Amino acid sequence: MLKVLPVQSKLKQEEICLKCGVKYNPDALAYSATVDDRIAGICQFKITAEGGIIYDLAPADDFDDFESMFIMGRGTLNFIDLCGVHKAYFVGETKDETLIRAVGFKKNEEGKFEINLEGFFTDHCHNHKEK
Repeated sequence: MLKVLPVQSKLKQEEICLKCGVKYNPDALAYSATVDDRIAGICQFKITAEGGIIYDLAPADDFDDFESMFIMGRGTLNFIDLCGVHKAYFVGETKDETLIRAVGFKKNEEGKFEINLEGFFTDHCHNHKEK
């Protein structure tokens, strides 16, 4: 069974980051995804005045499950939106943009991944159609 939950301790966050091959960010919030109690990935993020910033959306080194990563990414964006922040950016490294684009991010004029969350979870396709 898939579970996406907030990471409750910084020690656990650091441990999961190690399993996912990403740098631990002690200032970031984090969600972890597990499938049948096996670590599937981590999402480290922060909510700022400029918007939500996702630093990592990374699978575990030994377990890559696209669906669990997608659901965790969308869950993170939903949390950011529910906090009243309606813009988010992905600033992490990615070998393949497929997941980042599937979650909803698009490159802006500066070549940075961003998403407008206004209506994203309440109004199907509101301003999110490919142009």
